[in-house]
Amino acid sequence: MSEDILRRLEVLEAKDEIRELVSNYAESCDRQDLEALEKIFTIDASFDSPNGSLQSKGRQNILDMYHEVFLSRGPSFHWTHDVTISINSDDNHLAEGTVYSHAETTRDGIASLAAMRYDDLYSKKEGTWKFFKRTINFFYYVKSEDYLDSLNDPMRVNMGENKIAADIPESIPSWAEFQKKRTKS
Repeated sequence: MSEDILRRLEVLEAKDEIRELVSNYAESCDRQDLEALEKIFTIDASFDSPNGSLQSKGRQNILDMYHEVFLSRGPSFHWTHDVTISINSDDNHLAEGTVYSHAETTRDGIASLAAMRYDDLYSKKEGTWKFFKRTINFFYYVKSEDYLDSLNDPMRVNMGENKIAADIPESIPSWAEFQKKRTKS
């Protein structure tokens, strides 16, 4: 088998393993399984959100963050949609990706709906593919009863009693430029 075919096969296998990692994350969150989450983050991983609501550096701090989240969360159901992955051409133990996702959650007994985009960095340096950096961008995170009224409100991310600005699409330059042109018309 040629080197090119072997390389292409390695890339396909890596992408499949990373897609499984992404699914394992969603399932681990729904099971509130800290042991499973521990296995899918590198020791020096970071978790971030542009709005500042979720930020941790280091696997143990990420697990502590999830422990706090799980204390207020009842049943949840996360599912992923589009996943794009790019394996680093210089180091096949590194990759980056984007994952679109939805969630139905309960926080303090209140049903909520969320739409997110994760911007990820993955590493296989510890033997298996793990998250090295995970950035969650919220399109919305609203109480189910407020869903219809919330989508046009830029303050559509509920963090407990506080409403904060959504991360996307307002921060995407092409979206902002289009909206600016649209409002001038």
